[in-house]
Amino acid sequence: MALHAFKRAQNQQGLALVEFTLVLPLLLLLLLALGEFGRMLYQYNVLLQASRDADRFVASQAWNSTLGAVVLSDPLKAQTRNVAVYGVPSQAGDEVLSDLEINDVVVEAVGTDHVRVTITYNFCPVIGAGNCTGTMPGFFGNAFSLGIPLVATTVMRAL
Repeated sequence: MALHAFKRAQNQQGLALVEFTLVLPLLLLLLLALGEFGRMLYQYNVLLQASRDADRFVASQAWNSTLGAVVLSDPLKAQTRNVAVYGVPSQAGDEVLSDLEINDVVVEAVGTDHVRVTITYNFCPVIGAGNCTGTMPGFFGNAFSLGIPLVATTVMRAL
């Protein structure tokens, strides 16, 4: 039995560079997707905290002890929307999230003693057109929107 000698390395020169160029785009796409997912989780967390703050604000002021029920007046709803969007009852300062608007916040009574604040926000990834109105061309079908709707809802009992 004869021992077979290994092939010389010169036959495989440059193969690692070819493999690297094939795998690099996939690794970069995976890294970008992981970063976007983390950014989306961060924005959802900020949205949920804004919903809690706004619900806590309205729950502390919506109870009418004379009627024994929750009363949501228009000024109280407006202040609650401002707390959700700006962090304060007045329209002062910056939004807690960019492109978050007053119309994205819904304040409503649930039953006789609970209040609900729902915030709907459209997450827009960095890739693509830069705004969520743009669409990404589909490779095997129709184009699809890049925006992902995030909804944060909080229900609290009025005090």
